[in-house]
Amino acid sequence: MTSTRVQTAGLSHRACEQHDPHAALALLDHSLALGHRRIALIRYLHAQYLGAPLEPRHHEYVHKVAERLSAETIARIATAARARLEG
Repeated sequence: MTSTRVQTAGLSHRACEQHDPHAALALLDHSLALGHRRIALIRYLHAQYLGAPLEPRHHEYVHKVAERLSAETIARIATAARARLEG
């Protein structure tokens, strides 16, 4: 694994297992930087649930992504986000 993947895996563990809002926010920022769409929505919902200090740019990004998706797709993404939290 590359160091970026190792870092991402560590952040994911902290966000999902330890419910660390700062790790969730770092994952979201990583997704935004890479232009992710669906995973960014999942990470946004996770960060929001954990009370991470979201900024207007986070809301704007996911709003633009969501505008392009069907209601059914958004529902599937929300279900995936919930599964990560309960996982």
